[in-house]
Amino acid sequence: MSAASGRDAILGSIRRSLGRGPLDEAARAAVDERIAQPKPNIVPARTDIPQDERVELFTSMAEAVFATVDRVSGPDAVPGAVADYLAQHNLPPALVMAPDPALDAYPWGERPMLAIRRGNAEEPDRVGVTGAVMGFAETGTLMMTSGPEHPSTLNFLPETHIVVLPAEKIGGAYEEGWAHLRAEGGADADGGFMPRTVNLVTGPSRTADIEQTIALGAHGPRRLHIVIVEGDAP
Repeated sequence: MSAASGRDAILGSIRRSLGRGPLDEAARAAVDERIAQPKPNIVPARTDIPQDERVELFTSMAEAVFATVDRVSGPDAVPGAVADYLAQHNLPPALVMAPDPALDAYPWGERPMLAIRRGNAEEPDRVGVTGAVMGFAETGTLMMTSGPEHPSTLNFLPETHIVVLPAEKIGGAYEEGWAHLRAEGGADADGGFMPRTVNLVTGPSRTADIEQTIALGAHGPRRLHIVIVEGDAP
C-alpha cells in the first residue's frame, strides 16, 4: 500500500464515521489549491526586521527560555567554542555527532582532545552535537528534521545538546520553516514533502508539573547550547 492509498483509506474511514460522502470536484479542487498554496497564519510584527536584528532577537528569545548562546565569527571558531563550553561545564570532551555532511565543514581536527563519534545517540552519551534546519526569531525556536543525517535520538537522549547554527539560517516566523521544507522537499509521486519527524525545540527540556517548580531535563536534555556561526557559511 502506497502512502497515498493508505492516507485515502484513513481519511475515507473518518468521512464515513462523520456521515460524509466523497468530495465533489469543486470541493476537492478547493482543498488541492489550499494544500498547494498554503496561506501563512498571523505572523508577529516583531519578526519583520533586518537579518542582523533577527539574530539578536533569536538570541534573546532563546536565552529567555534557559538556552545558552555563543556567537562566533566564522566556521573555524566552532570547535574551540564547543570545547570551551564543555570545559566550562565540567563535561567530558566526548561527543556523539550527527552524520550530517554540513558538520564536516568545521575543522574538528584542530581540537584533537575532542573524542567524536558519528551516529545515533545511546544511553551513555552525555553530549550530542547537531545542526538545525532553521532557527526562528519569533520564539528562539529550532527546527530539526529526522533522517539518516540527523537521527532524532540526538535531540533527546544526551543531557547536553549543542546545536551549530549558521546565522543565515535564522528566519523570522515559523511559517518560513514550513515554506523552506516545501521548497527543499518538492513533491513526490504521492504529493508529499515532509520528513518523517519535525521537531521544534525551544530551550532545554523542562516541566513544572510537580508543585509548579521548574525542573530542567525532565523529558530530554537539561542543557541546550546554540553556537551561532556568523560570517561566511561553510
